[in-house]
Amino acid sequence: MADSAIPNEVKLKVNKWLASPFDDFTQKQVQDLISNDKQKLIDAFYTNLSFGTAGLRGVMGVGTNRVNTYTIRAATQGLANYINLVKDVRAPSVVIAHDSRRNSRLFAEESAKVLAANDIDVYLSSDLRPTPFVSFACIRKEAMAAIMITASHNPPEYNGYKVYWEDGAQITPPQDVGIIAEVNKIENISEVKVSTLDNPRIHYLNEKDDFAYLRALEELQNYPLENKKNGRDLHIVFANLHGAGVTLLPAALHSWGFCKLTFVEEQKEPHADFPTTKTPNPEQKQALQLGINKVKSHQADVLIATDPDADRIGVAALHNDDIRMLNGNQIATACLYYLLSTLKHQKRLSSHHAVVSTIVTTEILKKMCTAYKVKYFETLTGFKYIGEKMHEFESTPGGYEFLFGAEESHGYLYGTHAKDKDAVAISCLVAEIASQQKVKGNTIVDLLYEAYKKFGLYAEKQKSIQLEEGQEGSQKMKHMMKMLRRTPPSQIDHEEVLYVEDYSTSYRSHLDAKKQEQLFLPKSNVLVFRLSDESKFIIRPSGTEPKIKIYGMLCNRKCKDIEMGLEEAEDILDRRLAIMEDLLFSYAPSTNKSVSNGS
Repeated sequence: MADSAIPNEVKLKVNKWLASPFDDFTQKQVQDLISNDKQKLIDAFYTNLSFGTAGLRGVMGVGTNRVNTYTIRAATQGLANYINLVKDVRAPSVVIAHDSRRNSRLFAEESAKVLAANDIDVYLSSDLRPTPFVSFACIRKEAMAAIMITASHNPPEYNGYKVYWEDGAQITPPQDVGIIAEVNKIENISEVKVSTLDNPRIHYLNEKDDFAYLRALEELQNYPLENKKNGRDLHIVFANLHGAGVTLLPAALHSWGFCKLTFVEEQKEPHADFPTTKTPNPEQKQALQLGINKVKSHQADVLIATDPDADRIGVAALHNDDIRMLNGNQIATACLYYLLSTLKHQKRLSSHHAVVSTIVTTEILKKMCTAYKVKYFETLTGFKYIGEKMHEFESTPGGYEFLFGAEESHGYLYGTHAKDKDAVAISCLVAEIASQQKVKGNTIVDLLYEAYKKFGLYAEKQKSIQLEEGQEGSQKMKHMMKMLRRTPPSQIDHEEVLYVEDYSTSYRSHLDAKKQEQLFLPKSNVLVFRLSDESKFIIRPSGTEPKIKIYGMLCNRKCKDIEMGLEEAEDILDRRLAIMEDLLFSYAPSTNKSVSNGS
């Protein structure tokens, strides 16, 4: 590729990175890209990393579109500027922690050094910690913000930067807009202030903070005496997936009374390369296979797996001599049904309780809340919106009492100790459910099927379309969504499309009556198709990578045989997801496909 093929705006950025104050090693890496891979050079510099639903996230490497020391420092300087712009009379502080990924400790320390240089106190974790612990510590320390260095379940070459505000929830408008505006004002890296790790403003979180978190979880037990009595009989296999869960989750389970814990030894130790799994994603069976094997060989009761930053959970159970892996919606269904029925039985359930979920999560949650007279709220995709709703409850006089939050991608929160999904807390809840069921001679799968029999069989599945990396994939994704909006289907698999919800315009369009209704959620790049048989399909492009997710949802209210009904629903969803996939690619500039189930 000739130099003339490199856009001028890319050349300007590249030239800046070839001079001081960028270090010699960084300059050499940029020069290597110029000499050997100009397309990768363009991808690394054609844009700047921006905040998506979870802050910054991307591939590590040199460039403005990569996660590296300089982009982390710039993001932190923007955060520092914003904090100092909006701070009140109190001295601001920020909590920082990290997971087991490459450079995570480095990026956490670099963030601390920038904040300290800007006269902001820092509470830095001494070692890796789960994401929910950061949210908890932010609230506990009364910090103005918090940072978690993580890329969740992404492949090893990724890392990221999640920002929380003083309520312990991920940033939403106006904070996210204000922070990125401050980042964009930084035109030269020399504008970033950097201190040293021995700065007296940098403090370290310790065992007292760990104990406070564990104590907060212990108070969430519904049957504390029974857990202590029967917990030792429940055999749990724990797959750490090479992450931060091992730092606190075993202790949390023990504090609830669940002491019979077998580790998947190959995945127990934190490891940045996740050597036993292609992607450390608890949604995917391949990541849980070692744990499933361990459950079989030990005849254990339940498998619990956590992703690298321990905010998401995978669950499988030994049921009728077979291993059943629960998907994200099924975990949510079992947990909420258990909480609602248990609290009602204990006369602790109130119409003042509230459950919050997202537009892509199973609709059985709403059905259950209606039946139990509990308030149900729906948000856009991203747990930050659930955290935002929790903040609304707390800041409103007489506001609702948060009970449970869920999103289909295996993220849940039980309790108000934090405002982000918490796989540690949910692991304890799942253990309690499994223990209560075992006493009855049943499993968590039996409880799930009980919910289906009461409220209808709800089945969901998704497909992810991974497009080309870089600018080409991003442009293709935008074009596909544009064309889908312009010419939406009137039928899907011979079922009539009744209406289309477009969250980018906040309107629902009824195709037969040609009328529109307003949607009362923030604008987002999401399309929803509701069909005549009560099924629905949701199309949502990623905000951080060239990937489009298709969600399919079905409901069979008259299903008598759950096992047969699930198989039938799986076939229907597979067929319809393939139809939606083909429809999307019919709008694409080219027909190259790269598809993966799950996310």
